[in-house]
Order: sequence, then C-alpha cells, then structure tokens
Amino acid sequence: MTENAQQQPSAPHTELPTQYAPADVEGPLYERWVERGYFEADAKSDKPPYTIVIPPPNVTGSLHLGHAFEHTLIDALTRRKRMQGFETLWQPGMDHAGIATQNVVERELGKEGKSRHDLGREAFVERVWQWKGESGGQISGQMRRLGDGVAWSRERFTMDEGLSQAVQTIFKRLYDDELIYRAERIINWCPRCLTAISDIEVEYQDDDGELVSMKYGEGDDTIVVATTRAETMLGDTAVAVHPDDERYKHLVGKEIRLPLTDRFIPVVADTHVDPEFGTGAVKVTPAHDPNDFEIGQRHNLPSLTVMDEHAVITAHGPFQGLDRLEARSAIVAALRAEGRIVAEKRPYVHSVGHCSRCKTTIEPRLSMQWWVKVGPLAKAAGDAVRDGRVKIHPQEMEKRYFDWVDNLHDWCISRQLWWGHRIPVWYGPNGEVVCVGPDDEVPTGEGWHQDTDVLDTWFSSGLWPFSTLGWPEQTESLAKFYPNSVLVTGYDILFFWVARMMMFGLYAMDGTPPFHTIALHGMVRDQFGKKMSKSFGNAVNPLDWMDKYGSDALRFTLARGANPGVDVPIGEDWVQGSRNFANKIWNATRFALMNGATVEGPLPEPSAMSATDRWILSRLNSVVAEVDALYEDFQFAKLSDALFHFAWDEVFDWYVELSKTTFQAGGPAAEVSKRVLGEVLDVTLKLLHPVVPFVTETLWTTLTGGESIVVAEWPTDSGFRDTAAEREIESLQAVVTEVRRFRADQGLQPGQRVPARLELDGTPFAAHEAAIRQLLRLQPEGEAFSATATLPVAGATVALDLSGTIDVAAERKRLAKDLAAAQKERQQAEAKLGNEAFLAKAPDNVVDKIRGRLAKADEDITRIEAQLKRLPQA
Repeated sequence: MTENAQQQPSAPHTELPTQYAPADVEGPLYERWVERGYFEADAKSDKPPYTIVIPPPNVTGSLHLGHAFEHTLIDALTRRKRMQGFETLWQPGMDHAGIATQNVVERELGKEGKSRHDLGREAFVERVWQWKGESGGQISGQMRRLGDGVAWSRERFTMDEGLSQAVQTIFKRLYDDELIYRAERIINWCPRCLTAISDIEVEYQDDDGELVSMKYGEGDDTIVVATTRAETMLGDTAVAVHPDDERYKHLVGKEIRLPLTDRFIPVVADTHVDPEFGTGAVKVTPAHDPNDFEIGQRHNLPSLTVMDEHAVITAHGPFQGLDRLEARSAIVAALRAEGRIVAEKRPYVHSVGHCSRCKTTIEPRLSMQWWVKVGPLAKAAGDAVRDGRVKIHPQEMEKRYFDWVDNLHDWCISRQLWWGHRIPVWYGPNGEVVCVGPDDEVPTGEGWHQDTDVLDTWFSSGLWPFSTLGWPEQTESLAKFYPNSVLVTGYDILFFWVARMMMFGLYAMDGTPPFHTIALHGMVRDQFGKKMSKSFGNAVNPLDWMDKYGSDALRFTLARGANPGVDVPIGEDWVQGSRNFANKIWNATRFALMNGATVEGPLPEPSAMSATDRWILSRLNSVVAEVDALYEDFQFAKLSDALFHFAWDEVFDWYVELSKTTFQAGGPAAEVSKRVLGEVLDVTLKLLHPVVPFVTETLWTTLTGGESIVVAEWPTDSGFRDTAAEREIESLQAVVTEVRRFRADQGLQPGQRVPARLELDGTPFAAHEAAIRQLLRLQPEGEAFSATATLPVAGATVALDLSGTIDVAAERKRLAKDLAAAQKERQQAEAKLGNEAFLAKAPDNVVDKIRGRLAKADEDITRIEAQLKRLPQA
C-alpha cells in the first residue's frame, strides 16, 4: 500500500549470515558503487538537477568527527535525491590551504636543515606539489570509508589549472571594476606565519596580561595614559582626548614630551575617545593599532612602524632588536626608573587576538596589501537573503548573517606566502602597474616583475560553487548544476566561507546566487557538551569507531544528534547503541527471509489482509510522509529518531512478533503476511538507506534481488490509512503491555509460561488470541486451572493462575519490605516539607528534590499495594 516502484529484480536470496560484519561488507560495497558509476552526474541528463558542493577539506587534513558529521548529512540528502530521480551531483574537492600547507612543508625542510629560502620560490612550490602528490589528500580515502557518494571523476583542487584560471579571471574583473585595490592599511599580522591574515582568521581569547598607566609630558603639561602593550609607545605620534572633556581642553593643540624618546607629540581632540574610560586619554600609535590608525587618518598624524615582521623592535635606541615581549618589560622598567609609572595591574585579563593556525598573538601592523572593496558585494549578498532568493536554515541564523554582511570591512586578500595563487599584477620599471587576466600577455622586458604575494585561501574557495563546474567557461555542467541546490555547512564558517561565496557568486554569475538554501549545522562535542580537543583529552578519531562498530553506526549516531544549527554531543556508548540497531535490522530481516518474506507480485487487497497487516501498512505510509517532510526541513535528528522507533518498536518488536503465529499456522493468511512483511522491509530499508547505506544495501539486495538500493526508487506515501486497524492494534498493544507489566511485578521470568484464560468476546482481539498467548507466554488453562489474578484491560479480561509459579509467601515478604521502605521515605520527606525553618533556609533546588522524592514514594506505595492485592492468598 505504498507507492514503491520496483526495479526488475533477479531472483532474491533467502539466506544471510548469522551475524553482520561491517568490516567484511563496507569496503567491497563502496568500490562496487564507484565502479558502477552510481555517484557520477550527467550534465546532459534531462532529469532535474540537485547539487551540493563539499566544503573542501584542507589538503593537509584527515577525517575528524566534524567532517564525518557534515559528510553524513550531505550524503543522506544526495542519496535520497538520487533515489527520487534527480540528476544528483555531490561535488568533491580539496582546498590548497595556503598557510597550513606551507607550514607543513617548511617543517619537512627543517628536518633536513633547510628553509624555503634555501630552495628559492620556484623550487619550494615544486616541493609542495611533490608533497601533495605523496602525502596530501589522505582524507579522500577516509571519505570512502565513511561511504561518501561523491562524483570522484569530478574531483577538483583549488590550485588545479581550471580553478587557477577562474581565480585569475575574477581578480581581473574585480580589479577592472575598481573593486580590488592596493593600499597601506592596518592588518592582522602573524609574526610566526609571517603573513597577513583576515579578521575572521583571528581567534580571540582572554589572556593574562598587564595594564600599565604612565605619565607623558612635563610639569603642568602632563597626561596619564594606560596600555596593555607598552612597547608600542615607541611609535606613538599623539595623545587623544574627547573634545568635550574639560580636564584636557587646556592641552588640546599643545605638544608634550614622549618619554624615552627625543620626540614631542600633539594632544588631539577626537570623538572616538570615551571620557569615562580610564583617564579619558589614549595614546595613539597609528602604525600598530586599527583604531589609532583611523584617528591618525583624521588628524594627519605620521605613522611610525617600530616593529618588523618578526615583532622585533626596530626603533633606534636601547630597545632595538628586542622581541616585543622583552621590549615590553624593558620599557616598563625604564619608565619606572624615570618615575613615570602611575599604576600597574597584573594579571590584567583582557581579550587578545591569536592566529587561528599557529595560535601566535597577532600584531596589528601597517602594511601595503591588496584589498577587496566589499561594500557593493556585501550589499548584494545581504539583499539575496532579504528578498528570499536564498533561504538560511534555521531562520534564526539570518540575524548573525546580516550582522556580518551589513558591517563588513574591506577584505585584505594578500598573503605573504609562496604557496597559493600568486597575485596577477606586474610592476614596471617606471611605476607601471598591470593586472593580467588569463588571456592577457604578461609584460616582459627589463625591470618588470610580478607581485610576490599570494591570495588568501578563502578567495579561491569563495568561487567553489561555480569554478568547480568549469567557470569562466560556459560549460554544460555550469548550465545544469548552477546554482547549487543546498549548501550544508557549519555555522562557524558562515562568515569565513559562506559570505564570500555569496558575494562572488552573485558578482560572477550576473546576480544569480550560488545556492537556493544554506543549511547550517552545529559543532560536534563530547557527550558532556564540551568542545573536542587533543589538549582536553577528549578528541576522537572517527576511524577508530568505524573500525570497531562500522561506518553505519557512526553515521546513524551523528545523524540522530543533528538538530539544525545546534551543537551535537556524541559518546562511544551512543555509537555502540547504533551498532546494536544495525544488528537488529540485520536479525529481523534474516528472520523475515527465513520465514518467506517476499516482494514478488503485487500487494494483496486490503480486504484479504489481517488487521495487523493493515495496521503496519498504514503506519508505514505515515512514516514515509513524516520522513519526507523532515528531510525537506533538514531535521536529521527527528527523521532518524522516527525511523529508529518505527523500525525497532513497530516493525521488529510488534509486527514481526505478531506475525510469527500467522507464519507458523501457514495457509493464505501467512502468504499475505509474507508479502506485507516484504513490502514493509523493502520500504523501511529504503528510508534508512541514506543514513545507513551499507547494511541496507546488503539486506535490500538480498531481500529483493535488485541491482542496488543506491539506484532504487524512493518510496512515496500512497495515501493508504486504516485508522480502525491502528486503533485495534494499539488496544492490543495495551493489553500485552499491561500483562507484561503485571508479570514483571510478580517477579516472573520473561520466558516463564503461565496458565491463562482469555475472555475476548465482544472485543476485536479474538483473531489475535494465538499471538497474545505467544507474546505473553500464556499456556491454555487446563482442567486444574484456578484464577489467582484477573486483569481487565481494554474490554478484555486476562485471568492468570500463578499457583506453583511463584513462592507467594516469599513474594509477600519481599513486597512488604519494599512497602515499609517506601512508607519511611514518604514520612521523612513529609517531615522536611512540613518544617517551616527548613523551607526558609533550603535552596529551591533542594526543596524541589525532596518534593520529587515524596512523589516517587507515593507512586511506589500505590504500586506495591496493588501488587500485594493481586497476589493469591498463601
């Protein structure tokens, strides 16, 4: 009763091994899928397109849980769309990771006692390409382990020839449109990586530093300023105060002496200064602070650079050659010796920027760099979301997106590296500047040279949704698969990557955004919600869990925790539980096959089915509809949970168990149920496949004889519902559950058989008597039957003879002891809650806990008294 079109099957197999062994299955299955081309995408196809690009992992990287999580979600989406008949492209590739890769290769050279300068630029770049060929990209093999259904024949690299052409093309266009320019500005400089980095590559953390207040000027013309970076005072060119601050009006326009130097600097009035903060006066170092740079621009102050690229002092004098931290201590000591220190605070906890790559403290530095003028690009990126052309999911993340793009500063895109896309600009001997596109001739002749910097890695990855499809050429793939359908990525790179793709996609593709939907997920954390880190000792190699429990188990665990935009906790126990689920699917399907479950032939008419058969088909269609709706809303956790409970609870624990007596009895009813069970397993395996591809492929091909579940047709809701059958089975479940609870309360073992009389007249349960008896281990009443307990449930009556099955006296004694303990617990809780002095002093959470103990004691007393009442008389 589902819309579940079948492939033309070969003869199905009917046997499975007794145990599921993921290690024996997953590798060969994945290679078979790749060899058959299931994951490839045909740009000439007339099927509707569905496109997702992989967030390109670094060429230096290996698979971590964050990758595994994100790839599981993308793979689930693309596998489902492929089954739905879309021409599905999951575009793979890697990022050249400029800073990270250069660092790796430089470390390799260091082991040989060499530096990149010993090799020279050209030879060093060749060495990096050599490293990539030998050691880079190991994550590709790990992606196969996970089951990623990517189009491997289309794999791209941000430094390959085609993508390099795309980078040069868009640089030239932006330059010609005056959206790229070169200027001296304050940038974030990493003294370890020796390159500029963008604002979003700076990680801020609270560090223990110092706050030093020091006196500038002499006599009546003195002013106190405070700083956390005393070494920068060597580059001060002014002191700034607020124009309305009466304390300093007499000093504005005057020059005061800068300590430890022979210079005098002006006092300027600027509204940037907060008169309520500190002394209301700030030192101004235009070459080493972004805010000071802006003040300097407004007041035409000189910019004095006093540190080199290694953060070593270059200013002439006694501090020249000292590292910035050494200079900081030496300068404070010198000021103290001159009596200029007014106050010192240590430790002074404040937010400090660090390089996201090497964790070195960032040094703001005045530098000539290349910039993207982001104003018009960022406006277009914001408008595309505001007018609905691009949806952000979950919607509450839109605010974070707008906060970023609406306040975006110009983007520094040049990096002082050798590995990366070299800036396509040449300088001539007479000051000429020529930007060269991919079809332009490079200037030649004496004195011409290319800019030595390379582009920020995010510049090339910002082109990813269209450069990977062949842009700037107008390829069939570009026409077919752009714009992308969905971008699946973490909220943590909403600014790093997503905003850049939006800006470049809208610019390069004439206002067409790069994707229709941005689906944001959270970060993977440990089971306690703590960030995973090697330093915390809680980092996990996902390959270890895949080796131990199978890839399906890891994937299902990750998907089951994936609520949109919310961080995902994960622990090994949960992966083990998912492995148990895979085993449950395996064992249930194996049982079904042994009992003749089949997909051959059409489903029988509902009139030929039992209520149990109609119930499970009705529920199956409801689950199909529910799962489809949840996929469209990117609710991976909810759809995984729905499938888990439907498969385990309803199919395996109820339908399979209820059908056992039918199979044993044989006849037409058994044949109908075999076909229904085959249908239910067929559809359930298809619904599970996008999340757990390996076990479902093995079971589905065994059940159906079909070619592969990867290319099977996705089931749809036929609309079949049977509410009467659902009510009937729900009532039946209530009967079985209540009797099971009573048996447990009496201390009966699950497999222990008990004589019983079932009074089912006038109820829908008469047809289910055999199943009820089997599920509850109830044997016929016999001649000596004497009811010692009677349970009325859902209109039926179940009478049990417990004589001889339990030691009634011992059971009464045990229950009496439990009752006394519960009554004592209630008395103690009531006494505390009745004590006004206690209630006045105790915290709310303590009082709530005692109230909970009282409620639990009341429940236990009620339950135990009922059990005692039901026991036969000794």
